[in-house]
Amino acid sequence: MQEYTLSFNEQSKGWTSFHSFIPEMMIGMNSYFYSFKNGELYRHNTNNTRCNFYGTQYTAKVTGVFNTDYAMTKNYNTFNTNNSLPWNTKLITDLSTGYINSEFFVEKEGNYFAYIRSNSDDINKLKLRSTQGIGVFKGIDITNPAAVVLSFGKKVENIISIGDYVYKKSGTSVLKVGLIVGRSSNSITVNTTVFGGNIPLYGDFMLCIKNSVAESYGLKGYYMQFELENVSTTAIKLFNVTTDIFKSFP
Repeated sequence: MQEYTLSFNEQSKGWTSFHSFIPEMMIGMNSYFYSFKNGELYRHNTNNTRCNFYGTQYTAKVTGVFNTDYAMTKNYNTFNTNNSLPWNTKLITDLSTGYINSEFFVEKEGNYFAYIRSNSDDINKLKLRSTQGIGVFKGIDITNPAAVVLSFGKKVENIISIGDYVYKKSGTSVLKVGLIVGRSSNSITVNTTVFGGNIPLYGDFMLCIKNSVAESYGLKGYYMQFELENVSTTAIKLFNVTTDIFKSFP
């Protein structure tokens, strides 16, 4: 279990922050904060290397929740921050999870803007993803597991692209097959090694799901919790965070 030091804010009358350092004793004096660890004295907030406590480097994290119109299911599509540097972002709703890597953010007039990506952990929740049926294949070439060719005897729709994930519906189960690495007008080439070599069988219905990075349909839920994390060792400013919310329709 992770241990933290909690700080209490007299003005708000609540526990407001979690700190990674675990001191033996701490005291505020002459506008400075001091702590003791292993018998040594430390003065905080005076060095240029941020999030470094007792010689151990940590990351900065900020956690919060969006809960507007709590009784209504909503779509959360974008995430925006007003800060000096973008943060890696984890997102959780009551229905799904998502993320935004710091490099996905685009700066616009001093704010950082990004679309929310769904996690691959949610890839089996087909109702939450952009899913496209391909059909039952007519022929298969399994000479190379990294390039299995499935022929359909009909046109493969243009919406099905290289980089999409391929699944098969066998009975009532939907199972991972692989990644599309090539396609023609009536066939797809699938790398089945990325999911452990699950080869399709005749009679299986094939479908594909867009890559979660390419797909930006956001997350659905009553609320959305966010966790921002930054690995920078220099000072970073974070003023506020916002999200675009739309009512979800069944």
